[in-house]
Amino acid sequence: MQNQIRIADLLQADTIVIPLKARTKEAVLDELIDRLDEAGRLNSREEMKAAIMAREAQGSTGIGEGIAIPHAKTAAVKQPSICFGLSPEGIDFDSLDQQKAHLFFMIAATAEADSAHLETLALLSQMLMEDDVRQRLLSASTREQVLEVLTRKEREIRGEEKESAVELTEHSTFSAKIVAVTACPTGIAHTYMAADALKKKADELGIAIKVETNGSGGVKNKLTAQDIAEATAVIVAADKQVEMERFAGKTVIEVRVAEGIRNPERLLERALKQEGPVYQAEKRERYEQRDAGNAHGQKRESYFYKHLMNGVSNMLPFVVGGGIIIALSFMFGIKASDPNDPSFHPLAKLLMDIGGGSAFALMIPVLAGFIAMSIADRPAFAPGMVGGMLATSAGAGFLGGLIAGFLAGYVIVLLRKLFSRLPASLEGIKPMLLYPLFGVLITGFLMIFVVSGPVAAINTALGGWLKNMSAGNAVLLGMVLGAMMAFDMGGPLNKAAFTFGIAMIAEGTYTPHAAVMAAGMTPPLGLALATTLFKQKFTPEERQAGKTAYVLGATFITEGAIPFAAADPTRVIPSIMVGSAVAGGLSMFFGCTLPAPHGGLFVLPVVGNVGMYIVSILAGTVVTALMLRVLKKDVADHVLMHHHG
Repeated sequence: MQNQIRIADLLQADTIVIPLKARTKEAVLDELIDRLDEAGRLNSREEMKAAIMAREAQGSTGIGEGIAIPHAKTAAVKQPSICFGLSPEGIDFDSLDQQKAHLFFMIAATAEADSAHLETLALLSQMLMEDDVRQRLLSASTREQVLEVLTRKEREIRGEEKESAVELTEHSTFSAKIVAVTACPTGIAHTYMAADALKKKADELGIAIKVETNGSGGVKNKLTAQDIAEATAVIVAADKQVEMERFAGKTVIEVRVAEGIRNPERLLERALKQEGPVYQAEKRERYEQRDAGNAHGQKRESYFYKHLMNGVSNMLPFVVGGGIIIALSFMFGIKASDPNDPSFHPLAKLLMDIGGGSAFALMIPVLAGFIAMSIADRPAFAPGMVGGMLATSAGAGFLGGLIAGFLAGYVIVLLRKLFSRLPASLEGIKPMLLYPLFGVLITGFLMIFVVSGPVAAINTALGGWLKNMSAGNAVLLGMVLGAMMAFDMGGPLNKAAFTFGIAMIAEGTYTPHAAVMAAGMTPPLGLALATTLFKQKFTPEERQAGKTAYVLGATFITEGAIPFAAADPTRVIPSIMVGSAVAGGLSMFFGCTLPAPHGGLFVLPVVGNVGMYIVSILAGTVVTALMLRVLKKDVADHVLMHHHG
């Protein structure tokens, strides 16, 4: 290994902070980013902060044992670096961990970090699993002592590599063999730490193990078909989707990546006893609920919502990107994209073609495709996309897309059962020929002859009802639209109100859509405010989600409220409906207008009467939070404190 990168190349005296001044999580992150910036390791402090916070929003990088490893792989990093900070007093870093964090390693990887850098970071992760390394770092009082502890341990590990690198699976003395996959969204630290924790504990217990890592450097130590066939059970410690089809027929224990770091012994014991569901491709729901969620006493997430959210999360980039591009085209004039209009501008048409003609046109097919894929894996993706496309062309809209996604998913589940009787020699042609052919054909047939007509009629009827009402009472209309936006947060009623707003824009009436957008921002913002002001009403997981909900609300992603509503629908849904009705009613009362088919901070420049628009949203947010204060019960102390299960 001539091109080895050593930890001392990445962590140097000018990126060590002893002691940290910060006393809160965000202040620690700021202090470490500032040190990296001062040391000339960053191109942009702001972009680095955004990347670090985006990673934290996906799940805390606190890993237990008093350690946190915030990390990002981004173009904001000029030179790959590690910044170390020591807090003798400790900081509450992870809401699920009662233990304070004292040791902070901020990993700054360049966007094109190569495998040599990633292997060095994996080595650091491995070192931090050693008790003696942690103790010596905690007692360090100078930068030199920190570097000495880490470089000495690195030399020790690299020197022993030849002896210790014998693959555990080759030890014939082991009586059982476990295979595992580790993966985190960024793929820098947690992926490798979970792998090291599992390997180390397996070695102690005399268990043969092979761990595949799905890191940012790609898949390493990939499990072969033979590895999987010989395994007693499979452990999947991952916070992102990994390839699961290969585990059909095996006991699969699926947990969050942090569980792999914190509780490797418990996971290995469960794997040995085969305490877990058998993975069956056509019955994904039998294993999909994460053990970590169960351990924290959370209610089982509704499978409908799980599949729905898989569609929505993949659709949102099309909605957000397309919506803002359409809003930009409106800055040239509402009809500036129409070649036959006097206000025509070629750039407006270009923007409309990109935003409306492409991004928005793909929105419903993508939603349907990923809902179908969530239900029945890759074979359902093509039928779902085609079903979504047919829903769009028939005017069945969002509701039609939802139905298309679920329809395609369950058509493939049915086909799997029917084709399971075919001879084994035909196994290879199922995914390439049979599923696409019959899946697309059956889904398409049902969409055209059964679903699209009635759903398009429902959409038209709802639009007509709302339109007739608009003449009567504008404020009442705003309140009804607002309550509809909040009722099912991205479901049929929400989308009916949204579609009505878009239809009104097309007819040159811009007040209803302003009410719709204000009401759509209110549920996540109100819940976020409630998690900040009334902490006793929410679990630690919900409080963490509340921080993300501020961002989701500000960018008009009403779906940010779904996790809260799924956990406590009878109290959350009435609260957000009242708050959204207030926001929608006030927006109509103040005569706010919005010509863009999207909401959030991005469209404020094109809002008419923007001051009162912001007042409407804030009023709805405060009302939602106060309603939650009154309706929601306090979370019992034992639920707050019990987090390791």
